[in-house]
Amino acid sequence: MSNVYPFPNKTATNSEQVMQTACDWIAKIDRQLNEQESADLKAWLAESKAHYQTFIQVAKMWDKMDDLSRLSALFPHAEYKTPVAAKKPAHYWLTAASVCFAAILGWLLVFSPMQSSDDYILAFSQHYQTRVGQNNTIALPDGSKLTLNTNTFVQVRYSQYGRIIDLQRGEIHIEVAHDKERPLSVLAGGKVIQAVGTAFSVQMDVEKVELIVTDGKVVVAPKPEKADDKTLKQLPKKSLAVAKGQKVDLDPSNKAVEKVVAIEPIEIASNLSWRSGNLIFRGESLEQAMAEISRYTETKFIINGNDQLKQTKVAGVFKTGDVNGLLSVLESNFAIQYQKQADGSIVLSPAS
Repeated sequence: MSNVYPFPNKTATNSEQVMQTACDWIAKIDRQLNEQESADLKAWLAESKAHYQTFIQVAKMWDKMDDLSRLSALFPHAEYKTPVAAKKPAHYWLTAASVCFAAILGWLLVFSPMQSSDDYILAFSQHYQTRVGQNNTIALPDGSKLTLNTNTFVQVRYSQYGRIIDLQRGEIHIEVAHDKERPLSVLAGGKVIQAVGTAFSVQMDVEKVELIVTDGKVVVAPKPEKADDKTLKQLPKKSLAVAKGQKVDLDPSNKAVEKVVAIEPIEIASNLSWRSGNLIFRGESLEQAMAEISRYTETKFIINGNDQLKQTKVAGVFKTGDVNGLLSVLESNFAIQYQKQADGSIVLSPAS
């Protein structure tokens, strides 16, 4: 669940009340204001600049700017910029009322008496997970886009020091919103993978952590013993650098040599095809292909035959989780027959 992380020497009571009121108004706008409500909103916005700015912040956060553009007459101060309509995202489904409830729990504008109302700290804590065969894309509050692959679990937290994504299981791709003051760090398998504004994917298994950078540059270092948000903000100068179009297998034990290698765009596309619900194979062995396919289904596959069958080269595009389609292709294109067992497992063997 979401939590608000308070900061020392800050007073949030008034800001929370303003946030609550702003959320209430957004919910009312969602179902359209009557004449009296329009007048009341205009009066509330005129009371202070903080009211106006918090109201606009909530509207931006929950993609309600198009609604506000139709209500420009309500905005009382000439020096305030009239909101501009924003394009709705593809996954626009939350209503303003439910979203504002989440905003009160998960997002807090925290002002100090000595700060201008333009300065704020965004605090956030949430966990996300996907089931086997599922993927999901989340728009994070800083503008970053996080995509989770099958059977993945992450914990995300933001503070005044940084943005932390703790990958505890599975695979992610992250498009990082630029914020030099608060770098984004992914924790995975005893490693810290840090970026300011870039894009990369991380896959974690028992033996290694695979990192592929698709845009910009990231740095990698062993996770420090004291891994709080403040110590993670600045990694050692000798940290491993990985740039766009490069890949590295990271060793959680910190014993193996970690070699950064260049990879072709077609290989990157193949590795990240899961984001569109596909798996692309370009000549991998049947054994390797089935190991990858098994990540997306509860079905257990058994390769029954000699090493020659296991080393059969497989190429093509497969839909994640489409077991019947996979079996049909193996049978028709690769001369591999299958037999379903009573326990639900499937045995693959050479066609007779």
